Amino acid sequence: MNTVSKVLGCVFGYLCLGLSVMVSAETIMRKVFATSLQGADELGGYVLAIGSSLAFCVALIGRNHMRIDLLHYLLPLPIQGLLNWLSMVLIAVFALLLSWTTLGIVRDTLQYHSTAPTPWATPMIYPQGIWYVCLTIFAVVAVIYAVRASRLFFTGRIEELNEGFQPKAAREELQEELEDVARRR
Repeated sequence: MNTVSKVLGCVFGYLCLGLSVMVSAETIMRKVFATSLQGADELGGYVLAIGSSLAFCVALIGRNHMRIDLLHYLLPLPIQGLLNWLSMVLIAVFALLLSWTTLGIVRDTLQYHSTAPTPWATPMIYPQGIWYVCLTIFAVVAVIYAVRASRLFFTGRIEELNEGFQPKAAREELQEELEDVARRR
C-alpha cells in the first residue's frame, strides 16, 4: 500500500505542478499580452476534484485522516480497538457511498452529453470519469482496510488492530518528521 500511496501522491503533485504552470502562464499572458488562455479556472476545478480524491487514499494509507483523539489514548485498549475498527468500517461505507453517488453523476453526464459551460466546452465525461475512477480507487482501498481491521477485531487481535489503525500520536508524527529530516541531509 505504501507504493500505491507514493504513486498517487506523485500523480497529485504533478497535477498541481501542471496547474501552477498554467496559472502562471495565464497570469503572464494577461499582464504582458492582454490575452488569456481561458480555462485555467476550469482546469483548477478538475485538478481539485481529482487531486482531493487521490489525497483521500494517501491520507487513509498513511493514517492521516483527521480524528479527534483527545480521549482516545486514555481509553482502555479494547475500547480503542472498537473505535479504530468502527472508524475503518465507516470510512469504507463513506467511500462506497461517494463512489456510488459519483457513478450516478457519470451516468447522467453520459445520458445528457453534458459539456462544461466554459469557452473550452469540455465534455464532462472526461473529468468526471477520472474523478469517478479516483473515488473508486479510494473505495477499494478503504474496503481493503475495513476488511483487514474487521479480521483483526473479530479474531481478538486488538493490539495489532490499534497499532495499524489508530490515529497517529504526536510522538509518532514527530518521529516521522525527524526521520524525514535525517533522510534529506
